[in-house]
Amino acid sequence: MTIEVNIFAVFFAAIASMIVGFLWYSPILFAKPWMKLMGYTQKGMDEERKGMEKLYALSFVAALVTAYILSHVMVLSVSFYSDPWVITGVTTAFWLWLGFIMPVQLTDTIFGSKKWQLFAINTGYQLASILAMGVVLGLF
Repeated sequence: MTIEVNIFAVFFAAIASMIVGFLWYSPILFAKPWMKLMGYTQKGMDEERKGMEKLYALSFVAALVTAYILSHVMVLSVSFYSDPWVITGVTTAFWLWLGFIMPVQLTDTIFGSKKWQLFAINTGYQLASILAMGVVLGLF
């Protein structure tokens, strides 16, 4: 079976992930509790923003990899289940989050002595991000 990947869809799915991240960790949603749980101050965050371009670029590359792999799994899922693409995108994204992303973050929380609220914020973002990718990939 040949798996064809729509590179434009992967690119836009990665952009969707970044948008979700900017919103998720913004003052509109979880910036204040996340900063408090991480031990950051607003002044410290303002100073750190000056060199964030490289970190955002790396994050975007990671989002591209995730979207690319998600698209592969979606092609296999849609051929197996014959569900519409958007439904396949959302369900595939959810199961990948539940089976691979959340357990890694859970283990990091347990053994890293991190707070459960921080786990909820971070893994919630990962779920929202990969679901957004699944929707975008499903629409293409």
